[in-house]
Amino acid sequence: MSNSIYIGYYFKVKPIQPVTEILIAELGYAGFESFVENEDGVTAYIQKKEWQKDILDDIQILNSDEFEISYTFEDIEQTNWNEEWEKNFNPIVVDNLCSVRAPFHQKPNTKYDIIIEPKMSFGTGHHETTHMMIQHILNNDFKDKSVLDMGCGTGVLAILAEIKGAKPIDAIDYDNWCYLNSLENVERNNCKNITVLEGDANLLKNKKYDIIIANINRNILLQDMKTYTACLNKNGMLFLSGFYADDISIIQAECEKYMLKFAEKLERNNWVSLKFLN
Repeated sequence: MSNSIYIGYYFKVKPIQPVTEILIAELGYAGFESFVENEDGVTAYIQKKEWQKDILDDIQILNSDEFEISYTFEDIEQTNWNEEWEKNFNPIVVDNLCSVRAPFHQKPNTKYDIIIEPKMSFGTGHHETTHMMIQHILNNDFKDKSVLDMGCGTGVLAILAEIKGAKPIDAIDYDNWCYLNSLENVERNNCKNITVLEGDANLLKNKKYDIIIANINRNILLQDMKTYTACLNKNGMLFLSGFYADDISIIQAECEKYMLKFAEKLERNNWVSLKFLN
């Protein structure tokens, strides 16, 4: 039995833009959950349990005569995941303030520097949703605020929240690899105020937070919105991402059902992140 958890697709495209942007959007709808852009195109990852042989049948841009797109794909074994990231993972800088890099990258000259060893979990800052959540954290006051990072992935958002002065912080993910990876990254960045938990919204009973960060996907957000609202302190902030511009109306309607007030929208390559106030 294979021990692979993800399948990696390596797309070579011409021209790079707008092809890469369109391709990522279509792959996101098909179930791919992380993307790393490079000079030849993009590498896309999907969980093996979500994969099927006809996964690319609905990717319309692949049938376009205007562009050149070729691809290969392979199982990503747990044992070679670090090697995979070293091939594809470049450091990023968000708004010239926050860098997210692997331990083998040189330390940049930024105000905030986060070191991530991705392994089998996602949320490195490369994906648009993580990038926008980092922007939200940079642009808002987190000092002495209690924070929930729901669907924490690598733990990068919880780590940045602590760097910005938040405490205490809960970082939760249902995926065991993400849980273990977040534990490692929290330690690597010398964080003292983050508790990493393995599970889902059922862990939130009787919890209260000043700020909730939820970068998951549309369906989980809609399913758990009532729980998030119950956990949010008066005058608290809720940051949501993991969905597209087309999903804004349904997300906003669900938030308004619980008296949350829309405050801000960020958009990046058709992905969006929304801020609501309690």
